[in-house]
Amino acid sequence: MALTGRAALLAALGSIPVGVLEPSWAGMLAVNSPIALACAIDYALAAPVRSLVLGRSGDTSVRLGEPANVHLTLTNPGGRTLRARVRDAWPPSSWTPGTEAAASRHELVVPAGERRRLTTRLLPTRRGDRHADRVTIRSYGPLGLWARQGSQVVPWAVRVLPPFTSRRHLPSRLARLRELDGRTSLLTRGEGTEFDSLRDYIPGDDTRSIDWRATARRPKVAVRTWRPERDRHILICLDTGRTSAGRVGDAPRLDSAMDAALLLAALATRAGDRVDLLAHDRRPRAQVQGRAAADVLPSFVNAMATLEPELVETDSRTLVSTILRNAPRRSLVVLLTSLDAAPVEEGLLPLLPRLTKRHTVLLASVADPHVAAMAGSRGDVDAVYEAAAATQTQAQRRRTADQLSRHGVHVVDATPDTLAPTLADAYLSLKAAGRL
Repeated sequence: MALTGRAALLAALGSIPVGVLEPSWAGMLAVNSPIALACAIDYALAAPVRSLVLGRSGDTSVRLGEPANVHLTLTNPGGRTLRARVRDAWPPSSWTPGTEAAASRHELVVPAGERRRLTTRLLPTRRGDRHADRVTIRSYGPLGLWARQGSQVVPWAVRVLPPFTSRRHLPSRLARLRELDGRTSLLTRGEGTEFDSLRDYIPGDDTRSIDWRATARRPKVAVRTWRPERDRHILICLDTGRTSAGRVGDAPRLDSAMDAALLLAALATRAGDRVDLLAHDRRPRAQVQGRAAADVLPSFVNAMATLEPELVETDSRTLVSTILRNAPRRSLVVLLTSLDAAPVEEGLLPLLPRLTKRHTVLLASVADPHVAAMAGSRGDVDAVYEAAAATQTQAQRRRTADQLSRHGVHVVDATPDTLAPTLADAYLSLKAAGRL
């Protein structure tokens, strides 16, 4: 068969769509009819892409920093063997940088009437929902000279949950909780709020805990032991306004606040308290209320997964109103927000009497460890100026914390690494003192 050009080749074979051939290939094929014939046959023998049946299975949720496996099942219902390269596309944040190409591209052979399963391993770098994009399949002929290509949308979503890195602090705080709760040999000697049991007096015990009526019936002096009150209400409030978007280290302040909230929720549920969640800036972004103890932590991480800082000023008036509406009875209100002077003094401070009149308020804030490092720097003019600026920032945060304390607010100001355990310790201290 003599070929005089691209048009003659297309007219003779008829099976290759217009636009498939590049100009350079067309010129070569015009002078080499055996190659043209081989390419045409190879294209004709390539398995069609449109008839392939695709499905998904695998993980639907994963903690940030952990891998997720999503399976793609490919069924070849046609009569030709499928020799294909497959690209399973996902958003860029579904992988660590530089690993997308190796993780999303696959090669496989599927005989006629059979199916194969591919696994795409995701390693997300951000919280939230990750939705699968198109699956692109390039089907080659037996010679590998020509290929058909097509894409299909195969829906799937993986929810990336907060990592809960502060979980490692939970065993030590639970041990302290058991001491407060009177379930170990070391009993709390201070006053609690619920009577637990009687025991013999030990030198050093508070004399106010002596039970004189029981002592009159016993050969030894008896003292009362107490356990912290249970079934108290705790409302954890995450500020998702603009100040939560500030990055401290490698993550926004909001992520550190979430980690602290998860540790506190896990500890409080073990202590028998009821824990709710509110995320708010100008309006509520997420709420978790009235969950059983076993469902609190899963509900929290699921609600936090899609939260992102909003670049708006938090409406303190709406926030306080929402808190009072969600906590009609006396509760421990934990505000995870900023200690920056302007938003506290102009927004939150004038409204605090409404909260502290009814509730115990604990405010926790993420401090930047870089500021402390700057405050101690010396050596040249730039370092001295940085130290002065850092010292001024620290002084402003202390003044703001003092103002909050004068209004009856308990303040925790800690770096991202220590915020979660410090907040948990503050909760245990309040519980031991019967302040909840």
